[in-house]
Amino acid sequence: MSSSDLFAFDRLTPAMDVERAVAELRFGRPVLVREGARHLAVLALDCVAPGLYDRFADVVGMEHSLLLTAPRALSLGIGEGRDVTTPLRGLSFEEASTLAYALQPEPPTIWQAADPLLALSAELARIALLLPAMVAAEITGREGLFAACHCLDAVHLKGAQPSRQHFEIVARTPVPLKDLGLADFVVFRGGLAQKDQVAIVVGKPDAGKPVPVRIHSSCLTGDLCGSLKCDCGDQLRNGLKLLHQAGGGVLLYLDQEGRGTGIGAKMRAYGYQNEGLDTIDADAELGLKADHRRYEAAVAILGLLGIESVVVYTNNPTKIAALRAGGIAVDARNPVTGRVTAENADYLRTKTLRAGHMMDLQSLRRTQ
Repeated sequence: MSSSDLFAFDRLTPAMDVERAVAELRFGRPVLVREGARHLAVLALDCVAPGLYDRFADVVGMEHSLLLTAPRALSLGIGEGRDVTTPLRGLSFEEASTLAYALQPEPPTIWQAADPLLALSAELARIALLLPAMVAAEITGREGLFAACHCLDAVHLKGAQPSRQHFEIVARTPVPLKDLGLADFVVFRGGLAQKDQVAIVVGKPDAGKPVPVRIHSSCLTGDLCGSLKCDCGDQLRNGLKLLHQAGGGVLLYLDQEGRGTGIGAKMRAYGYQNEGLDTIDADAELGLKADHRRYEAAVAILGLLGIESVVVYTNNPTKIAALRAGGIAVDARNPVTGRVTAENADYLRTKTLRAGHMMDLQSLRRTQ
C-alpha cells in the first residue's frame, strides 16, 4: 500500500458523504443532491443568511421552490397528507420563513406534490437537526454554477441510517450516585457523525437473565433544569431507582433531544405550545413528525454489553418494537412514572391519547 492510499479521503464512504453535507447545511451553504444525472441544489432555510438566500435565488433564475413536509402542509390545510412544494419566485427570505414555520400564515395558492428527490432532502435536515424547510432548485446541466459546493449522492442519503450501527467503548468509569452507590458510566462512540452515547450500569446486572433496561432520550430542560412542562427529569431519576431496586440494570442515555429534533426545534415548539398548541401540533407547525427518535444505537450498545434479553422500563411501545426489531428479546415491561403537575398534565395526556404511550388517564384527570 502506498502512503497516498493511507489517507484516501477522496473515496467517500456513505457516512462521510452525508456528514459533509450535514456540516455544509449547518453552516448555511448550498448542497447538491445527485441522483443519476439529476442534480438538485438545496439550502436549509433554518440556517441560511438572508443575503445568501437572495444570491441563491438569483443564481437559479428565480426557479427555486420551498419544500413543505406533510405535517406542515397539513397544518396549512393543503397537501392531503403529502409533502408539497411551492414556488418562491418573488418571495423574500422573511416571507419564505413565514410560510415555512410561522404560526398560522396564509397558505400558498400554488403548490404541487413534492418531487421525491426534494422530499428526500428533508431527511438530510433531520440528520442535521434542522427544520425540514428546504429551498431547492433543479440545476441539472447547470451544476457548474455550484462547483464549489458539496455534492451528495442520494443513494448515500437513503442509506444514512442502517439497521445496524457500529459503536466502540471509549471509556468506562465508576461514578457514585446519590442513594444508588457506584454506577459505571460507559461511553460509546459511533453511528452517523460518531456521536457519544452513554450507558449507566447500576449495580451488577446478570446478562444471563433478562436485564432491567431503561432507554432514556436526553432532555436538557427536564433532566438538567427540572422543567415542569414534561416528566423527563422524574423518569430519569425514577428509572435509575427502579433499576437499583431490581438488583441492577442499565439506563441508556441517548443523545436525542426534543424527540430527535434537537434543542433549537424543541424551543421553537415550546413557543407554539405557549400559544395553546399541544406538543404534537407544535412540532407539525415546524414541519416535524410526532417523533423522530431512532433506537439502532440502543440495540448496538446492548449488544456490546452482552445483553440479549431485557425487562424494559418504559411507557412507550415504540421502544419495545424497536428493541424487538433489532433482535433484543423483551421479556417484560414495567412503567416509569413521574409527578403529574398542572403544567405537564396536558402534555402527558397528549402522549397517551395521540402518541400511544401506556399511561393511566385516571391519574391525569385527578389534576384537573
